[in-house]
Amino acid sequence: MGKKIVIVGAGYSGILTAKKLAKKFKNNKDVSITIIDKNPFHTMLTELHEVAANRVDEDSIKISLNKVFAGRKVQVKLDTITSIDFEKKLVLGTAENYDYDYLVMSAGSKPTYFGTSGAEEFTFKLWSYEDAVLLKDHIHNTFRKAAVETDREERKKLLTFYVVGAGFTGAEMAGELAEYAPILCANFEIDRKEVTICNVDVLNRTIPNLPEKLSGKVERRMKKMGIRVMLNTSVVKVGKDFVETKSNDVITREGTYTVIWAAGIEGADITAEAGKNLQSGGRGRIALDPYLRSLDDKAVYVVGDNMLFTPEGEERPVPQIVENCEHSASTAAHNIICAISGQGQMEKYKPSFHGFMVCIGGRYGVARVGLPNMMFNLPSWLAMLSKHLINIIYFTQVLGWNKVFSYIRHEFFTIRNCRSFVGGHFSNRTPSFLLVPLRVWLGAVWLYEGIMKVTEGWMTTPKLTGFFGGAQAWYDTIVNGGGTSTTDGVSAATGTGAEEGSAQVGNAATEAGTVIFNFDFIGLFQAIFVSGKELAHSTLADLAFKLDIPVMNWFIDTLIMPNDSVQVAMQIFIVIAEILIGLALIGGLFTFPAAGFSLILQFMFVTTTGLYLGTFWMIFAGVAVLIGAGRTFGLDYYAMPALKKGWKKIPVVRKSYLYHD
Repeated sequence: MGKKIVIVGAGYSGILTAKKLAKKFKNNKDVSITIIDKNPFHTMLTELHEVAANRVDEDSIKISLNKVFAGRKVQVKLDTITSIDFEKKLVLGTAENYDYDYLVMSAGSKPTYFGTSGAEEFTFKLWSYEDAVLLKDHIHNTFRKAAVETDREERKKLLTFYVVGAGFTGAEMAGELAEYAPILCANFEIDRKEVTICNVDVLNRTIPNLPEKLSGKVERRMKKMGIRVMLNTSVVKVGKDFVETKSNDVITREGTYTVIWAAGIEGADITAEAGKNLQSGGRGRIALDPYLRSLDDKAVYVVGDNMLFTPEGEERPVPQIVENCEHSASTAAHNIICAISGQGQMEKYKPSFHGFMVCIGGRYGVARVGLPNMMFNLPSWLAMLSKHLINIIYFTQVLGWNKVFSYIRHEFFTIRNCRSFVGGHFSNRTPSFLLVPLRVWLGAVWLYEGIMKVTEGWMTTPKLTGFFGGAQAWYDTIVNGGGTSTTDGVSAATGTGAEEGSAQVGNAATEAGTVIFNFDFIGLFQAIFVSGKELAHSTLADLAFKLDIPVMNWFIDTLIMPNDSVQVAMQIFIVIAEILIGLALIGGLFTFPAAGFSLILQFMFVTTTGLYLGTFWMIFAGVAVLIGAGRTFGLDYYAMPALKKGWKKIPVVRKSYLYHD
């Protein structure tokens, strides 16, 4: 009889556990894997604040579960789990029930309010996709209302924002809000001085997981951004239009319509329900043995935020962070595989965390990273870069290229108001229709070059011996100090086109050339930059650059030059490529591969004959039209959507995530 694995919750740890199990049991028909979540998508909880403060689009924090498990042996169920019968091994949901042999609890967490009066009813949460979207709309609407409000007290309430909690979520939310506020103020013509942003916490410093030095940096940055940092202060009551705080036994009330609760988390409802039958503690987390099994039921594994486990040699339970989700998913999946297959040794959970990082807005961050016994701090720019690289590594595991492309696009290429640690330097602001003339002209030049080669006999007669050899002789003459070049004015064979602008030569003498630089990079390649004339009398048409690469030289000298038929075949390939590139760019069809291949050809010419600077514009033009240039006044406008639609339906493509939306 087959084995059934049921995973409750499609958070970070649940998805990774399911994927690892599916990979192992993909050819085992006796094992079924079911993952259950109340949403058809996975939510990137660590990025919620970016949506709430309108730095990235809403869809950037959602990952479709059907996409994640496309082509995999995982059944996705949309359901809300209400209880679990551990004796009958039955998971009960509002839509249906699910029997199991092995259960993985990965239901995640929810906010905890510590009994604060009115907190649950009157605060905004930041723990789901819906929370982020609701908060984003609310923030925008408060500024819109404040812009037309004439009552000073009411206006002040509208423009007062409290973020409760100075941990990771609270500090990041406060930072994003402080960065967003000036933009809203400009849009609604509100003085930034009217806006009050408070970050309040009962603790004595921000981000207690970080060293005090970094906590101090975070606090100073927040104050610099205009945030009122209220430490050693507790929130005692929240109402519809006010918040009460307590510091040094003094209670203060301030009017506000926006209190964002980020003060702590506890186990999800289903985890708390399971805790009635299993040993638990620490705000609803399930107590585990070293193999991540419940102490009371060896068929129940727990991963991610639901874990209550203290590794050997540690004083505290594992933290509720993404890295713990990744590590625990790997251990739990391995142990379930061992239990089902009866092969291999189960492994104890021994996580090795590599630090923490926090971003205060899109431009500033701090990080403490490294190995457990060798941690170091990163400066702001590197901290932000590390955060993005780590996110990309995670997304590679979850949804591969599809999500990595989406993440880069949202975080860099379409970033709003330069809210990134690289500013807006990568943001696509230039209208693509301005590239149409450049694309068409580049295509016309390539087409001309191909047609001219046909008329010159490139399709039938070997030409490469003179083409490559003459150019090399010209460079050798100048570099070796011969005083004259051996060409009939290099422009006789160059200067008008792609590789026709290469530094190949004829046979008559010209004036002395000049070596501008000649660098040998430890034998790997040689960069040569020369002029065919004295430098004082040179123009761009006289300056030539070549990369002399021994491997390329060997390839040409050994495989191409000795055989006339191989030369003709290579020539035919070049001619056809030039004509096709030209037609594709002119018509705007398959612009990306056409521009990419044009760059490859240019690289070939730079490493064989060299190029005059007068034709280097073709390299830069190829880069400029590489992405999206055919979507405006080009056939890609029609072809690419149709091709993408068909491409992502191919099973192996969906399974490998080799597409983007």
